[in-house]
Amino acid sequence: MPHADLVFTRGPVLTMDPARTRASSLAVTGDRITAVGHDEVSELIGPRTEVVDLRGKLLLPGFQDAHIHAVGGGCELAECDLSGVVDVESCLERIRAFAEAHPEREWITGGGWSLETFAGGLPTRQLLDSVVPDRPVLLANRDHHGAWANSRALELAGITAGTPDPADGRVEREADGAPSGTLQEGATGLVSRLVPPSTPADRVAGLLRAQKLLHSLGVTGWQDALLGSFNGMPDPSEAYLAAAKDGSLTARVAGALWWDRERGGDQIPELVARRGALTFGRFRVGSVKIMQDGIAENFTAAMTTPYLDGCGCATANSGLSFVDPDALRRHVTELDALDFQVHFHALGDRAVREALNAIEAAVAANGRRGNRHHLAHLQVVHPDDLPRFAALGAIANIQPLWAAHEPQMDELTIPFLGPERASWQYPFASLLRAGATLAAGSDWPVSSPNPLEGIHVAVNRREPGSEDERVFLPEQRIDLMTALAAYTAGAAHVNGHDDAGSLRPGHLADLVVLDRDVFAAPPEEIAEAGVERTYVGGALVHQA
Repeated sequence: MPHADLVFTRGPVLTMDPARTRASSLAVTGDRITAVGHDEVSELIGPRTEVVDLRGKLLLPGFQDAHIHAVGGGCELAECDLSGVVDVESCLERIRAFAEAHPEREWITGGGWSLETFAGGLPTRQLLDSVVPDRPVLLANRDHHGAWANSRALELAGITAGTPDPADGRVEREADGAPSGTLQEGATGLVSRLVPPSTPADRVAGLLRAQKLLHSLGVTGWQDALLGSFNGMPDPSEAYLAAAKDGSLTARVAGALWWDRERGGDQIPELVARRGALTFGRFRVGSVKIMQDGIAENFTAAMTTPYLDGCGCATANSGLSFVDPDALRRHVTELDALDFQVHFHALGDRAVREALNAIEAAVAANGRRGNRHHLAHLQVVHPDDLPRFAALGAIANIQPLWAAHEPQMDELTIPFLGPERASWQYPFASLLRAGATLAAGSDWPVSSPNPLEGIHVAVNRREPGSEDERVFLPEQRIDLMTALAAYTAGAAHVNGHDDAGSLRPGHLADLVVLDRDVFAAPPEEIAEAGVERTYVGGALVHQA
């Protein structure tokens, strides 16, 4: 047998292969794994073989992310970044400093602010005016379902007390009806349409900035959940295609084409054409992203029963279904027949049910075509719908970092859901017991792209480093192996990378080396692990 190009020795090697869970050595030739085992793998070491002595460090399949906005996240790293800021004064000071450092910018843009920083999750235009009165400012919140605008931006957009709310959003208002400065969901577009667009070069730079960060976190592939233009977010499609063609795209990327909710089935031929035009090399486009609802914190997630008010009484609001449920069934059936995967944003229990009903209609009409439809976010899932995932082959695409006690959950969500519905949140263990396949993603830049932090929360149901000792719905914790599988084999399955996600001969050598064996330490220390090396197709793309 010819010598290998690369051999890892003295494991542990976690294969994610049910036939052989653990090994101690692994060999790579070219871009493929050629042997997995123990001492016998050393026979493949020749004079030109690179040998990596793991010495107790853990080798496992490269992490994959099943729901991310990598180009947007990479572009935001170059804008006014408010992520991690927890008080109003610090938030305003960071905005002031960014504006002063960039006098050439016509608009101040960026985001990452947290809802819990402001009373009721609603920052005001007056706050922004106090630091940037002379230029328009538009800053997306952490989850990108709302934005904060100053008076100048609202004035340029022509938003007044007489401006009606768009069908898919809401302008928050002062007592006299004047805009207060917070825009929810589709209302963001009233202002974002005026923001000067990023250039193609900006978007490529954002992609490469994001790719470097993701490789440093052990991520070798992902599904970009929004190829298209929405609420002023730039379309990343051409950036991916350019990077795929010039070889600078080292990650394996699946792309989800954005479903324009203002249109209907007439857009499907365009989606078919874009699928063919955009797929190249390591960039493959075969999914359609349908955002069925909003988020719970601004009461736009679609629920089966109404939200509560601050006094615990039922309101008249059950959230928004952005696509009519009957039309959704027709559209998904047609997309499925064309062998598109459908990637749903489904956060409330009504949206989850509507998405499952659409998949059910597609299966009834077309049979099982193996298109791996998946529902992302799954904040609230009605218990009656848990077994439907396995029955329909629908994949549960979870964002584990959100399943913890923190101010946004405790102050802006639980009180308005009520005790019973709040207990249905992020039901990872219940989905697993019901036979669902779990895949995991970050939704970065909404939350951290670090898979180890997500795995930590999935196992502990507490944020890393949190002083809050409460465990969020402890019965929904999953074990470490299951959480790792969701970020490797599960996400690779959703992303269509069937020869990645587990370590077995013939599979792609997409690998990550952690600085420790996370199974050998307490689960409370999972997030303390770091990434030492990342390989894609046997090529080293990150070394600490």
